[in-house]
Amino acid sequence: MTIRIHEIYIRATAEAIWEAITSPEWTARYGYAAPAHYELRPGGSFRQSATAQMRQYGLPETIIDGEVLEANPPYKLVQTYRWLFTDESRAEGYTRLTYEITPTHAGFCRLAITHDQSNAPGMANATNQPFNEQGGGGWNWILSDLKTLLETGHTMSTHA
Repeated sequence: MTIRIHEIYIRATAEAIWEAITSPEWTARYGYAAPAHYELRPGGSFRQSATAQMRQYGLPETIIDGEVLEANPPYKLVQTYRWLFTDESRAEGYTRLTYEITPTHAGFCRLAITHDQSNAPGMANATNQPFNEQGGGGWNWILSDLKTLLETGHTMSTHA
């Protein structure tokens, strides 16, 4: 069983963090710049679209899909999550993501992502790698880029 918890503290409101996680306009600006589309209700769909550059490398239009299991704006989002990059990644099946946003009295929020990657060793390996120039970095990269964007208006990546 592989369950990983990634957390970061962000000087932003819970509402701003929620919007940055669930809005395609925001998700297209940080991390891997792939717009995420949510139907924010239990049973609603989730999909993440490939960028033009990703499609040039042969990735499908929808690179990640899943289902919303719980949506409690702006504090908690639970969903399934499956990569569609290759037949092998698709065959690993769905993993489970839980986003928890907790405001503090100090004026910032704790964002924790719990990723249950049981039975998905390829995803577990890839999402926990350090940043590299070939596109790696996983959740730590995504969270760092999100924090930088919300706090400064800029990202660490070249696409913003």
